[in-house]
This record gives sequence, C-alpha cells and structure tokens, in this order.
Amino acid sequence: MPELPEVELIRRHLAPVVDGATVIDVAVSHERTARYNSGPEEVEQRLNARTFTSLARTGKFLHSELDDGQVVVAHLGMSGRFVVDGDDEPHTHFRCRFDNGHEIRFIDPRTFGFVAVCDQDAPLPGMLRLGADAWTTPPEPSRLAAMLQKRTAAIKALLLDQALISGLGNIYADEALHRARIHPLRPGGDLTDGETKRLLDAISVVLESAIDNGGTSLDDLAYLLPDGRAGENLGRLRVYGRTDQPCLTCGTPIEQVRVRARSTHFCPNCQAAGK
Repeated sequence: MPELPEVELIRRHLAPVVDGATVIDVAVSHERTARYNSGPEEVEQRLNARTFTSLARTGKFLHSELDDGQVVVAHLGMSGRFVVDGDDEPHTHFRCRFDNGHEIRFIDPRTFGFVAVCDQDAPLPGMLRLGADAWTTPPEPSRLAAMLQKRTAAIKALLLDQALISGLGNIYADEALHRARIHPLRPGGDLTDGETKRLLDAISVVLESAIDNGGTSLDDLAYLLPDGRAGENLGRLRVYGRTDQPCLTCGTPIEQVRVRARSTHFCPNCQAAGK
C-alpha cells in the first residue's frame, strides 16, 4: 500500500494539474471506486463543472475543497495510482478532464482505493479518526508518550493505527523502529520518554529520506509516480524486505515476525527487546 511519502509525491505531481482547474468531463466506471457515495453517478454529478482549489494530503488521503464548498477525497488503497494524461491502461476506474487540457486517471486493479465527494460538515469516517500527520504535524514527544501510556499492544501495531499518527504503513513503521532501536513487539506503554522522542525523530528522518528518493516501488510496481517512473527508495531500506540478510548496522541477520497479520522486519541485536 502506498504510504505517506508516496501519497505526498503523488500530490506534488497532481497539484500543478488540478489546482485552480475546472472539471469539464468526469467518468467513474467501477462501483467500488464510488462506494462512499451512492454510486458512480453521484460522484460524476457532484464533480462536474466544479473547480479544485488546492490539493492537500493528510496521512494517506488526498483531498481538495471544491469551489462550491464540497470536498473531493481520494485514497489509493492497496494498489491504486494516479496518471496524468498518457495512454489508456487496464483497471482505469476514474477519469477527470479539466479545462486546462489535462486529464487525470485513477488506476486500481484491486479496487481497495476510492474517490469520494462529500460535504465539509460530513467528512468521511476514516478521516474523522486520523491522528496528527506523521510528517507535517507530528505530535510532540510528551503528547505521544501520553497517548502510549498504558497501551499494551505492540508498538508496531500502534504505529499502523492511523488514529495515533497518520500516514505510516508497514514499510516506514519497520524502518523507523529500526532507526530508533526499538523492538517492534515492545508494548507501546513500555517506551520511555527518551525512546518516544527517538522514535519521532526516526519517523521524521525516514519519511524525509523516502520523499527525497521518490518513494518506495516494490518489485510488483504497484506504486509508480504519475509520470510512470518508479521510486528509488527500495535500495535504501535497512530492514523492510531484507529477511535473513545482514543488518546494515551490525551484521546480524534480519528477522521477520507477524504483527496483526502484517510482516514485520527487525534486527534482533540493534532492536533487542530489552533495549
């Protein structure tokens, strides 16, 4: 699933195309893409002839207010991606053409993503529970420590909970925990104040590096930039996807466990459970 860095990079590619542009034609061809409205026809009707104001990102959500006060929201799901202009591709479930001559398309083979149009006073339920954005507005260490207090769930699981900090997924949670030298199975409430600050610092560094390097495109190429290029961050990952390979810090083989059905990678030496 594309995570915060990938969604931020997509936003940067789409913003010059959609900001201030008026929709002159829109088509939604899959019911699941429009599942947060009554159907494709409602999304089309609410978007047609509307002008995008400024495309923003919160966590893994893209959103823009429209000129009539409505809000358009998109989430990439597991495999969704946006394309600007270009050729037709299979699994294109949303097309939007603008008065500036450009067209954006949403391609989503697994249909876990969506495009929705909602009223400002009736935001999507998923956005109502979002925590602070992990990159632009991360919580203060004291605030995060308070949120973790008495939490018995594994810190890896808590980082994936978008209500705690929004934007992190499997890749960057693993990378941040490794950089912070925190075992992914440590109960969240066991972290010290120093570890909490170290974790927030690590999240910032990991996300910034991923954005600088174009995001992480895995071997399935589920994530590509809107211009078709792959991200170049894969080779810079230190633990994710490197099971049994030597830790780049200490040489100990990287291990993998499951945390709430998600693969989780860590160094048992650098991230020893008692540290």
